[in-house]
Amino acid sequence: MHKQVGSFLAGLSAGGAAIALTLAGCTSEPAPSSTATDTTDATTSDDSLQVVTTFLPITYFTEAVAGDRATVTQLLPLNVDPHDYQAKPNDVQRLADADVLVENGLELESFLDSLIDNAANAELVVIDSSEGIPVLPTEEGAHDHASEEASDKTSDKASDEASHDHDSHDHDSHDDHDDHDSHEHDSHEHSEASHDHDHGIHDPHLWLDPQKAIQQVENIRDGLIAADPEGETIYTANAADYIADLEALDTKIREQLAPYAGKAFVTYHDFAEHFAHSYGLEVEYLVDIPEGSPTPTDVQRVVDTVKASNLQVLLTEPSQQGDAFGAIASDLDVYVSVFDSMESTGNQNPQPEDYISTLSKNSDNLARAFGEPPE
Repeated sequence: MHKQVGSFLAGLSAGGAAIALTLAGCTSEPAPSSTATDTTDATTSDDSLQVVTTFLPITYFTEAVAGDRATVTQLLPLNVDPHDYQAKPNDVQRLADADVLVENGLELESFLDSLIDNAANAELVVIDSSEGIPVLPTEEGAHDHASEEASDKTSDKASDEASHDHDSHDHDSHDDHDDHDSHEHDSHEHSEASHDHDHGIHDPHLWLDPQKAIQQVENIRDGLIAADPEGETIYTANAADYIADLEALDTKIREQLAPYAGKAFVTYHDFAEHFAHSYGLEVEYLVDIPEGSPTPTDVQRVVDTVKASNLQVLLTEPSQQGDAFGAIASDLDVYVSVFDSMESTGNQNPQPEDYISTLSKNSDNLARAFGEPPE
């Protein structure tokens, strides 16, 4: 059995209150760690803590906290996002050799379960960076919750009617049950027609909300301290520096997007709910996951959102192949720009500060989508 560590040392001091920094003055520059690609062997000859991360934002956060105290390698190739990642045989060995595994959690890295089991590393510490962070339901999760509530109400109604009229209870509860089954069937058919894949019942894209990213960094800090108590001072100081940068980033985005509260923007795939929720915005998307194909209904939903919010820009992703928004943008006379979900990168030497600059640029592009003129 591996050790599950999240907020194990939540009571530890974070090194004092972090002083907010301006984005231009970010001072957190942890020493670069070795970020593995698909051709890199995670096994190293040094005696430092061996930490494996799953994908890009988790690598950013872990490297920021670890600095040069630990060797950090990424399990997934840098240019591959975690949706439907197919694990490779050498991934098992990489976890067998690791001291710590850091994951995003919330079912995004579903491929990890079998890897961990096959690695048979009884000493492996697994840090779930999502532990204790407020979640948002996906469309599937919201439907499941609504179905449970409907089922509970039907059950309560049936029990109440049973105390007054048994015959009436038998008739009405049967009708309610048929209606409930019909609703579930119709919704299920709609879901299958619209999406070939889902993210599970909770939206896993926590890292795109800087406030939740701070909590992920805190979870990673606490997990590394639990695995390497002698490094507590280093991990605590590094985390405090990076959290200060994240707080400054959050302040910048909040001030920049405040004039557009309540408006909706459009991304290519469904990843920006946590970001939108944090800043009082709404978001629509063309497809559920990057590999999805839009239906005519999807396209019409995007068109309606653009018109309702008077959007000037549709936001695609750097990894998106082709020009999926091209025809829509042309028809509506709007532009196409980028909102980087940071699930993958073409940069072969990513650094923790890239998270700050990328999300800041996302905010700039979004403000222009709402009509803010470029500087």
